[in-house]
Formats: sequence, C-alpha cells, structure tokens
Amino acid sequence: MEPIVVVGGGFAAARATQTLREEGYDGDLVVLTGEAVPPYERPPLSKDYLRGEAGSEALFPLDADWYADHGVDLRTSTSAVGLDVGSSSVETAPGGSLRYSRLLLATGSRVRRLEVPGTDLTGVHHLRTVVDADRLREALSGDGPVVVVGDGWIGMEVAASARQLGRDVTVVGRAPHPLHGLGARVGEIFATLHQENGVRLLRETSVTALTGSGRVTGVELDDGSTIEASTVVVGVGVTPQCDLAGAAGIELRSAADGGGIAVDGSLRTSAPGVWAAGDIASVPSPRYGRPLRVEHWAFADETGKHAARSMLGAGDAYDVLPYFFTDQFDLGMEVKGVTDGEVVLSGSPENRECVAFWVDGGRVQAGMGINVWDRMDDVEELIRADGPVDRNTLETFV
Repeated sequence: MEPIVVVGGGFAAARATQTLREEGYDGDLVVLTGEAVPPYERPPLSKDYLRGEAGSEALFPLDADWYADHGVDLRTSTSAVGLDVGSSSVETAPGGSLRYSRLLLATGSRVRRLEVPGTDLTGVHHLRTVVDADRLREALSGDGPVVVVGDGWIGMEVAASARQLGRDVTVVGRAPHPLHGLGARVGEIFATLHQENGVRLLRETSVTALTGSGRVTGVELDDGSTIEASTVVVGVGVTPQCDLAGAAGIELRSAADGGGIAVDGSLRTSAPGVWAAGDIASVPSPRYGRPLRVEHWAFADETGKHAARSMLGAGDAYDVLPYFFTDQFDLGMEVKGVTDGEVVLSGSPENRECVAFWVDGGRVQAGMGINVWDRMDDVEELIRADGPVDRNTLETFV
C-alpha cells in the first residue's frame, strides 16, 4: 500500500503525524517540508524565542529523533511542487514523483509583502520562519530605532518584544487603533499598554517607501515625513498557500468567503483521498453557520489531529471553537470564538483585568479574557447557548 503523505512544516503537520501514530496507524508515513528543520510551532517566534528567553527546543513539538523512532520518513528541505489527484501522486523538489494512499495538505501561509520601494534593503525583515526569527533576533540585539509596519497581532507582539529588549520602537498602522478587528474599546486596551511601555503608535498612517542606500535608514510616511529606522519589521498579514491545491483542481473558497481550501466537516477536500488542515483549511462551523478559516496555533493543533483521525476512518464533524492567545508585556490574553458584534465588557479594563464579549443579536459570538484566567470553559458555554444571553450576565461575569 502507498504511504500516507503529509505536506507541511508547521504545527498542523506535526500534530497530524503524531496523531496518526498514536491512533494506531503503523504503515508507511512520509512528511515533506520545504524547510531544513522538522515541523514546528510559530507563536514563540514573535515572543520568548525572539527575545532569546527560549531556545529552539521550544519550537518543536516533535524532534527529529521522534520521527526516526516512530518510523516516519521525514524529508526536510523537500518541497511539494505539483499534485496529480488522478494518479494520487505528488511531485517533489528534489526527489521526483511520490505516490500516496492518502494525502494531507498543511502548507500554511506566506507573508504578504509591502508594495512600496525599498523593501529589498538590508535591515528589512518579515517574520514567518525560524530563519526569519533568527535574523530578526540578531538584528534586535543591536541598537537604533525599530519601526514595525502593521498593527495586527504579529506587529504588536514583535513591538512588545523589541521594546522589552530595550529598543526604541514605533508601530505604523493604517487603522484608527491597533488590532482593528477587535473594535475600538478592546483595541485601545492594547494601545494604552504599548504606550505605557514606551512604544510610539502612529495611527491611520501608511508607508509610501523605505529609504536608504543598501541598508534601510528610514520609513517614509504618507504625510511626507520620514522616521528614522535601523531595523524595519513588516507585519501586514499572511496569505494561505493554496497554489498546490488550486493547480490540481481542488475546490477553493472565494476571497469573499475568507479564502483557503474548501473542506467538509471531516476536513476532506473535493479531491478523493486528500485532506487539508491548518491555515489553509476553510471548515464549516456548526456554531456560526459558515466556513471559518483561522490562522492561529490552536486551529492548527485541532485540525491537524482531526484530519489524522478522519484519514483513519473517523466520521465526526469538526466543531471546535476558534481559540487564540497572546502575551505582551504584563498582559496575557486568551480568546475563544469569532470576534464579531457589539463589545460588552466585564471587570476593569482600566486595570487590564477584564473579559470582553462580542454580541450579535443577543447571542455571544466570542469572549476574551485579559489577565483573567480559567474562564474559557464558561465563555464557551455562553457562546454555545441556544439563544440570547442576558446582558447583565455578561457585565457581571467577572
């Protein structure tokens, strides 16, 4: 029988591989990753690993010895460059053609590039891979001002880490407040946190060019001014890597539906014998009544495990609520659900000890604990309630 093949170098690939073995699959198993290291998890890249507080062991849920000990053919520095679903084969570089009995696509995302002059200058960084993090960590060990372009999660986490390393940090964001998708009330909690820790926030501002001769020295803004920079970090989002699937004729979601590869509740794609997990998987949500594609660690974890079980014959539908966490300065946060709707706060946002709820039509869509712990099970119960939740219940939650 042909092997099960897992394509990807992130946490979804690692979790799927581990689950296949734990669930009793003892057949041939091949993992293809284009990077030179085993599949790894990315959250430490913008936090403790970037600050030098954690070593590479914090990145790898399974080290190279685990793959060898469990009979997994781990092929690092090997990319999947073509897929023929008719012949159940993957073209690899290097290597050639590899047949499969079942295939999991967990190809993750690629960073978006800033479409302005100067992005090829030395000192301009993106953060997606271990190599990216190593280069940026070395850059942050120096001195001079740091400019972060983008005020989403990666941008704000990198800004916090750079500031904790003692660097002068400016964040350039296009929205009225950081983490724009959370709404103004919650976004301002993070804005105040950063400002109190010495981060300069530029709002409703766009970058028109990166300046310098060979090495970046400045960031030109849309008001004509230029701010000094010895290190620039671009964090303007990611795009799911669906090229392999799209070229093979596998059904993709439209951009209006969030993009990604269309899968059913078992994470099967439109192609026989092919599953998808992690960033690229657009999964029907029973709770929200629409497909969800989530670019977070927990989604990679859960979909990787679910896809593996499905490949071995399980038929249950995926119904795990999205979950995300961050640590910035002295703020720890975890959120469950989809952050759409009116924000209702409980607790003390001024002291950064509160829970924020997103409510639409009286129903709780999501809940975020800010320095409030061990309440996510209670939050999930409210999200899964059949109907509206009394507002007083939310306001007195903490």
